Amino acid sequence: MSTYVYTVRDRAGKSISGTLEGDSSAAVSAKLRQMGYIIVKLSEKTEGLTMTIGKPKPKKVKSKDLTVMSRQFATMVNSGLSLTKCLSILSDQSESPGLRAIVAEVQKDVEGGQSLSDSLGKHPKTFPPIFVNMVRAGETGGVLDEVLMRIAEHFEKENALRAKIKSAMAYPLAMFAMSMLILFVMITFIVPVFVNMFAQLRGDLPLPTKILVIASDFVRGRWYVLVAVIAGSIYGFRAYKSTEKGRYQLDKIKLKLPIIGKLTSKIALSKFTRTFSTLISSGVPILSALDIVADTSGNAIVSEAVKKARVGIKEGETISKPLGESAVFPPMVVQMIAVGEETGALDSMLSKVADFYDADVEASVDALTSLIEPLMIAFLGLIVGGMVIALYMPMFKMVTLIK
Repeated sequence: MSTYVYTVRDRAGKSISGTLEGDSSAAVSAKLRQMGYIIVKLSEKTEGLTMTIGKPKPKKVKSKDLTVMSRQFATMVNSGLSLTKCLSILSDQSESPGLRAIVAEVQKDVEGGQSLSDSLGKHPKTFPPIFVNMVRAGETGGVLDEVLMRIAEHFEKENALRAKIKSAMAYPLAMFAMSMLILFVMITFIVPVFVNMFAQLRGDLPLPTKILVIASDFVRGRWYVLVAVIAGSIYGFRAYKSTEKGRYQLDKIKLKLPIIGKLTSKIALSKFTRTFSTLISSGVPILSALDIVADTSGNAIVSEAVKKARVGIKEGETISKPLGESAVFPPMVVQMIAVGEETGALDSMLSKVADFYDADVEASVDALTSLIEPLMIAFLGLIVGGMVIALYMPMFKMVTLIK
């Protein structure tokens, strides 16, 4: 029999630590549960070493899994099941291993006397601030099932918009990757064949052909330099983007780009109005809602504008006034918010604005896709055609040399 060190909580929530002998960790766990304890930690005691028995680090939880969990959770709460029973069922039936492990931990915390929102707040990488604060508002107002349903609808609409954008960008990215692959194959394998032919004929090559030959020699002989430059550029870009200054500058550039800038602005406004509407309709205080919206806007420029507006709102101003002073928010958004404040239907107005921008983003993405497709085809044709022309230009001289 081995000795196990345990930390448990009793029914009153008091923490108790001690040791217990058993044949295995499962046997000790069963014995502690029979005694009415909730296990917090269980370790096997060895000479000079304490080996913790636990589960491996859970995998990242997808937004889709979180959406399904919210809808199932809302249905079960509405049916009258207890929170612990709901969490137990969710832990057993979730398709995501990571989410199953985290929900099981949340269940233990709730059984130990903690509130659901506090338990969820311990896992910020899985449950974003909007999720935790809406659950807290639902607990306070006694409408947890309605709030969970709103969370599910919110994430479903966000996922649908994200999927639309990814689907639209898939074809251009595939075309660009194909162009780079063709370019690499031609430079690495096809150009050297022509180089040998040109060398045997001892003719002077045209400038485009010389440039192509130099590029081929560089890629074939010093490919590691090219790989190092690409890897270093990617690392440097990510490092710069991870800083506050870098993220701010890149987001600023995004908004000023032709075509892409307007689309980025529409996506940010859609996310802002949708999140703000969901939080307010769930009973989250306006100042807390603005904090969450600023942190989850996805754009540093929009986040800065929201934080500035929050300062004015805290001092007693209306929501629309400080937002109107920012160049980020169009007049339509500001006017709709002002009407919502006057009529007491701010959440409804924000939801309508979000629906408008969702439809506008879809139309813009479709238009952008129809514009990018012929451009990518032309780009691919330019690369391949240019290389073919550069390779066949010396052919006209070859006839003379052969004669």
